[in-house]
Amino acid sequence: MALTVELQVNNSTVATARYVTWAPSLCRVRVTNPSGTTTPTVSVKLSSASAAAGGAVVFRSGSTGAFASTLTLSVPINGTSVTFFAAGKLGQPSTNDGDVTIEARVGTTLVGSVKLMVRIRKNAARLTTGERDRFISALARLNNQGQGRFVDFRDMHNTATNVLTQSHGIPGFLPWHRAYLLDLERELQAIDRSVTLPYWRFDQAAPSIFTREFLGVANSTGTLQFSSTNPLQFWRTDNMPGINRSPQFNTNNAPPGLLNEAQTIALSSGYTSFRRLMEGNPHGFAHTSFDGFIFNPATAPRDPLFFLLHCNVDRLWAKWQRQLGRFDPAVASSYDNSSTRVGQRLADTMWPWNGITGGTRPATAPGGALAVSQIVAAPGASPRVSDTLDYHGAIAAAARLGFDYDDVPF
Repeated sequence: MALTVELQVNNSTVATARYVTWAPSLCRVRVTNPSGTTTPTVSVKLSSASAAAGGAVVFRSGSTGAFASTLTLSVPINGTSVTFFAAGKLGQPSTNDGDVTIEARVGTTLVGSVKLMVRIRKNAARLTTGERDRFISALARLNNQGQGRFVDFRDMHNTATNVLTQSHGIPGFLPWHRAYLLDLERELQAIDRSVTLPYWRFDQAAPSIFTREFLGVANSTGTLQFSSTNPLQFWRTDNMPGINRSPQFNTNNAPPGLLNEAQTIALSSGYTSFRRLMEGNPHGFAHTSFDGFIFNPATAPRDPLFFLLHCNVDRLWAKWQRQLGRFDPAVASSYDNSSTRVGQRLADTMWPWNGITGGTRPATAPGGALAVSQIVAAPGASPRVSDTLDYHGAIAAAARLGFDYDDVPF
C-alpha cells in the first residue's frame, strides 16, 4: 500500500459538511497510511480540480492572509492533523453538488481527495436549468401540497402571529428576515443539500423567472399557470390551492420606480436611515409592483416569489455592509440599538425561534428552533439580533452563518 492522507472539510469527515462559501472554512489534512515514508513529515500539496462549469477552491494556511490556488503543507506521518483554510474562488461557484475536488499530492502522486461544493446564493435569472429545478423541487417538497413543514414559515409571517409587530417598520426588519431566510434555506438543504435560496434582482429585467417552468405566468384572473413538469403546480397554502400574482409591469423589464442597487446602497451610511428608507423603496415597491398575495405582507409568503424578493433585500443589506464595513454589532452605525421594544435590541433573542409567547410577543411561536447547519454552529437555536450582522465571519469567524452571495466578496 502507498501513502494516503485524509482531508476534512469544515473540520469534519462527514459528507454533509462538504460545502464552502467565499468565507474561509477550517479544514484538516492528516496521514492515514505512512507506508513507504521514513521521514517524520511529508510535503503535501493541495489544489482543486473542477468539473465542467464547476466551482473552484482556494487555500491559505492560517486564519488570515491571502488565498492561493495551491498550498503546500508539512504533515507529520504519525497521524497528527494539520489545519488549513479553504474557500470558494470568487466568481466561480458550483453548479452541482461535488463538482469541485480538493486534491492532495506528494510530488506528482495523488494521495487523497475529497469532493465538495462551493454553495452560493445566486441571481435567480442566471440559474442553470438544473439549479432552478432542484430549488423548486425542494420548495414544493417542503410545502407538500400544504401538509409539509412550509406551513410553519407561512405562520411565522401572517396577521394571526402578529408578524408586523416583530419584523416590519422597526430596526429588526433586516435581522429578522435574515434569520427567517436562513431557517428556510436550511430546511430546503435538508431535502437537497445542493440548494440555496436564489434572489430576484428586482432592479434588472428577469424574464426567465416569470415563466411556466419557474415561478409561473398569471392567467386573466391572476392565478399562476405552470408547466406540466413544474411541481409548484401543486402549491397549497391556507388550505387553498394555487398562487395569485398579477404583475403591474412588463416582466420583460424591471418594475418601474424602484431604486437601483447603487441608489439603495447610497441611501445612508448609518443603519437607522438605511433600513427605514430601503424598507420603503426598493423593498415596498417590489412588493406592490404586483397584485395578489405578494402585495400584502400578511399574505406575501403564500407566494414563493416572496422569498426571492427578500433574498435580494438581504443581499442589498449584505452589499451595504460590505461596502461600509458594517458587520460589527459594537459599532453604532451597524445597527439601531435605541429601540425599547423587546426583540429589537442587539442582545434580544428573536421570535419565534426563542419560543417566547404572550405579552409583547405573539400568542404562538410556530416552527420551533432555527434549523441547524452541518457546516457552521451559528447562529444557534435561538438567534439574537446581534447574531445576524456578521453573517460571513468578517469580525469573528465563529459568527459565520454559512451563506454568501455570488457578487458579495468575503
